[in-house]
Amino acid sequence: MNNNLRFPRGLYGVTPEWTDADKLDQAVRAAARGGMTGLQLRHKTATSAWRKALARRLRDTCQEYGVVFMINDDWRLALEIGADGVHVGREDDAPALVRREIGPKLLLGVSCYADTSLATKHLAHDVDYIAFGAMFSSQTKPLAPPAPLSVLTDGQTLCQAMPHPRPAVVAIGGIGVAQADSVIRAGADTIAVVGGLFASPNIEETARTFSAKFQNAHTKT
Repeated sequence: MNNNLRFPRGLYGVTPEWTDADKLDQAVRAAARGGMTGLQLRHKTATSAWRKALARRLRDTCQEYGVVFMINDDWRLALEIGADGVHVGREDDAPALVRREIGPKLLLGVSCYADTSLATKHLAHDVDYIAFGAMFSSQTKPLAPPAPLSVLTDGQTLCQAMPHPRPAVVAIGGIGVAQADSVIRAGADTIAVVGGLFASPNIEETARTFSAKFQNAHTKT
């Protein structure tokens, strides 16, 4: 993890809605070999028991590869299985409540959509990253309103004003290899990717390509 950031810079994989745990685990391993720095378990259709079992498995895989493991929505599950943190959105528990419940050690990421005023509000509650999107048309969230690249620049300004290590700026939504450079230049420290990574015919190579873009970029940290 970059010492100046509270959440790792680079490629942040978000799990697709696959029902084959073996396939998903192998995909996560491939992405990790390619340089993925964070993973979020986002599985909206799974039963609670299956999701818990999958969370434990992916937690172990992420620990093996040194990848930060986040749980979407469910801070109780994150605490129960020993995840590194939790991501919450507009329809989940409020970040202030979640931070009180998870304590200071777990990471907390929040969705800010295209709203920098929301980001300002959340930054007051000890969050570790603010996520903006959908940056581009997204199959995962087809109804999400588009977020302009300028929100990443504005978010970066907000986070640069915070004490170091500072919160990270995360971009999400329809980001493929072809779009990565533009969001990094605009201010993204981290890129969250679902289909652009896990729908790739060669996940490890795609992860490596994404990761190289961060190594070559000259964004401020």
